[in-house]
This record gives sequence, C-alpha cells and structure tokens, in this order.
Amino acid sequence: MDRRTLFAIALMLVVAILPSLFFSRDTEPGAPGAEPGARIPAAEESAPPAPDQPEGGIPPTLTTPRAAAAAPIETPGDERVTVSSPLYEYVFSTHGARLAGAILKNYQTFAVGDSGLAQIVPEQSNFLVYSLAFGTDTLALGDWTFEPSQRSVEVGANGAELSWVARRGPATVRLTYTFRPDDYLFRVTGNYEGITEDPGLVLVGLGPRLRSVEADSGGDFRSYGVVTKARGTENLKFSSLDPGERSTLDGPFEWVAVKSKYFIAAILAIDEGQPRFGGALATGGARTGRTATDVHVAVSLPVPSASFSHSVYVGPQEYRRLAGIGHDLQDANPYGWILRPVIRPFAILIVRVLLWMHENLDLAYGWVLVVFGVAVRLVLWPLNQKAMRSQMAMQGVQPQMKEIQTKFKNDPQRLQQETMKLYKEHGVNPLGGCLPMLIPMPVLFALFFVFLNTIELRGVPFMWLPDLSRSDPLYIIPLVMGVSMFGVSKIGQIGVPPNPQAKMMTYVLPVMFTFLFL
Repeated sequence: MDRRTLFAIALMLVVAILPSLFFSRDTEPGAPGAEPGARIPAAEESAPPAPDQPEGGIPPTLTTPRAAAAAPIETPGDERVTVSSPLYEYVFSTHGARLAGAILKNYQTFAVGDSGLAQIVPEQSNFLVYSLAFGTDTLALGDWTFEPSQRSVEVGANGAELSWVARRGPATVRLTYTFRPDDYLFRVTGNYEGITEDPGLVLVGLGPRLRSVEADSGGDFRSYGVVTKARGTENLKFSSLDPGERSTLDGPFEWVAVKSKYFIAAILAIDEGQPRFGGALATGGARTGRTATDVHVAVSLPVPSASFSHSVYVGPQEYRRLAGIGHDLQDANPYGWILRPVIRPFAILIVRVLLWMHENLDLAYGWVLVVFGVAVRLVLWPLNQKAMRSQMAMQGVQPQMKEIQTKFKNDPQRLQQETMKLYKEHGVNPLGGCLPMLIPMPVLFALFFVFLNTIELRGVPFMWLPDLSRSDPLYIIPLVMGVSMFGVSKIGQIGVPPNPQAKMMTYVLPVMFTFLFL
C-alpha cells in the first residue's frame, strides 16, 4: 500500500509538472532573447495591386483569398481618423477604412516595455479590410482611399456616425460606422455601385492578431484563437496552423472572432433577417519556435443586393457585457479544457456570484475571493467531515487488516472475504474517504479556470499581491498552504492509534504539494 500510494502521488506530480516544462513561456517574435511582452513587429506584406480602371465599370482584381486578407502596409497619403467614447478610442485608416488601433480606456497595458492604456489592435492589421468576391477572384478595397465625413468623432449620449466614400472610375463604395457611447459594439453598413458584375459575397478581414498587453506574453499567446459560432462555438488555436497552412471553416456563422486571453475582436451577423456569415478561411502566419502569433482570417458575407451590414465588437471579454449581446458571445472565453461541458456551468455560476458579491457587498475583489473561499469551505464541510471520519475508521482497523493480510496472504479469495467482513463489522466504507472528496472537484477545477481567465481580476492588487490573476511573486501562499496542510494532518491524528502510513503521509504530502504549487 505504501509503495502504491507513493507511486500515485509521484504520477500526479509528473502529470502536473510536465505540461509546464513543455509549454514554458516563449518570448515574442523579434530579436533573439526578446523580453516577454515586447511589442511584436508587424509582418511585412505587400498591398494588393491597384486595379485597372477601364470605362464602363471595374473588373475584379485577380488576387488570392490570402492576398485579400493581407495586412495593408503604410503608404503615402494614409491618414488616421479617431473615434472617442468614455470606453474606447478607435483609430481608423483612410486606406480601406480599416481599424488601425483600439485603445481601451478602462484597461492598462502590463507588457514589458509598454505603458499607459491597453492598445489591443496592431497598427499593421487587416481588421475590417473589405474585398468584393467574384467567384475565385476578388476586388480588394484595402488600398482604396476612403474619404471620411469627419477627422475626429466624439461619441455623445445619442451615439455618433462616421461615413466613408471611395471612388475609382465609375465605381463607388460607401461605408457607415455607427457607434454607441456605452458599448464596444458598433454597426457597419456598406453599399457599392458602378461595378459591372454582381459579386455576391463580401470578404471581411480579421486579424492577424490582437496585440499582447500582458506581462506573461507566453500565456497570452497560448490563448490566441479564432472562435466561431454556428450551432455551437468552436475555437481554432493559432498554434494548430503552420505558416501558410489554410483551414476552411464552414458556416453559416452568427459571429467570427479572434481572441487573446482577455480581449476579443469579433464581427457579428445577429440582426433579425440579416444573412449569416457563409464561412471563413484561416491562414497560418509566421511563428518563432513554438510561438504562433499570426493567423490571417477572411470571412465571407453574402450580399443579396448591392448592400451589406454587420456589427463589430472590439474590447474586453467581460462576461456580463458579452452575455448582454447574446448569441453565446460570452462562450468565446474557454472555461475548461477537455472537461469543458462539466466545468463550464460551474465556472459561469462562480463568475456570477463573484460579480454579485463585488457589486452588492461593496467588497474589493481580493476580499470577495476570501469570503467566497470561506463560504465554499463551509458548504463543503459536511463532505470533508464524512471523508475524515471514513479515513479515521480506516486507520482504526489497520492492525486487524495487517493480521488478515499476513494470515491469508496465499489465499486471495479468502483474503477478500475476510477483508469485506472486517469492513462490515466496523461499519467502514473503503471508498468513503475518496468519494466525498471527488464530488466538489468540478467546483475546484472551475475556480482554477475562473481565476485564470476572468478579466475582472486582471491587474487587481490585494495585500502583497500586485495582480490577482497572476501567481504570488513572493511565494507566500504556497508556503502557507504547505504549513497549514501539515498542521491539519497533525491535528487529525490526535487520539487516533499510531499508523506508520498516516505518519509518512503527514510529512510527505505537504512537501510534495508545496513543491507542486511553487
């Protein structure tokens, strides 16, 4: 029994520690040895060539879907238009009317070498770069110069509107962005005229990434993914695509998004009667080592007439805000891995409870976690008591158990019969110490993912902890856990007959778990 117990504990440690060795923090691409959190240099890509302009209409420019989704480069005459609200400052480029920046006023950047407010969209991006699709050909609008209705927009209580118009020969493309002051969601409507052939599809660029604004850039990169919502949500990890590898995502989709650990940029077709996105093409970008930071995404939107519309969300993964939009947009936050169907309901319940306690009890999030932890222990107290009683009962019959094992060591069948008889006489359940501890496991796993992915805890200090979403920099919590674990074990042995196995576990387990959590 002693050897099997030690082997089980050693196996648990191997399973827990090996992933951290294989998935160690990676530095961001750039110069060798770049500091985690350093700014990622933009990929150097060429803009699609300007189309010819014969009279009578503009034919489609022959480009591949990859080129249509490529990030435009800075060219002369490229100007910036800012849209400001109490929540954000969005920056748009006159080339393609694309989104070239998104500053979130309620969030700070923690990236090494960065400071100030979180700017989550790279300047070199293809967010909201449009193309008109003609079969296998596309007319890319990313290099068209769009004239804005205003150079600077303030989003007031009644919202605001920014209009764009671009012309080449007889062709005209118009876009209108409509903003609200209290939301990161804005609406896009567009139309075109003077094009001789009906395209039928509009391609919308999305990506190639969000900027990392986290101190732990490696953990942020591992969260990068393309998330889609059809019947359910699917998350395509950036790391699953090699450079140049294409993945076709079949719709129809209610929304398509690229995400980091705490932030998300999504395009949504959720209005009543609005056509859904037909599909998407994701193409892997450059990577350094195991770190994948770029995926270029082109999303197709059916155009029943010469006009189209959709919505855009660029902001934090706040649970209530995303849930308020509906259509399971909050499901982009991956609470859980392979056990997600079991863990996610508990995680959502825990998030709701934490937010309610913070708002209604007027407690800082640090104290919310303390109170919540105490409450969880009180709720689980009956199960813990039952497990402890069962363990003590098992310890009490150990002398008789050893006698039976010695007496019938050569008769396995008789040994099993006598063992069960001993358990029945003393009212001992051999599983009684394990099952009560397994019941709360989904709650404990859910807590792990809530602390790991909930943006409300990001950057919140508490006592000596600078950030509740990150590990203890002074290692006080794991050391206190080890000492308290040893103390509880010693107290539990008071008045119990001496047991060599229990004594060994009293010293071995606290040391092992302290090392694990360190």
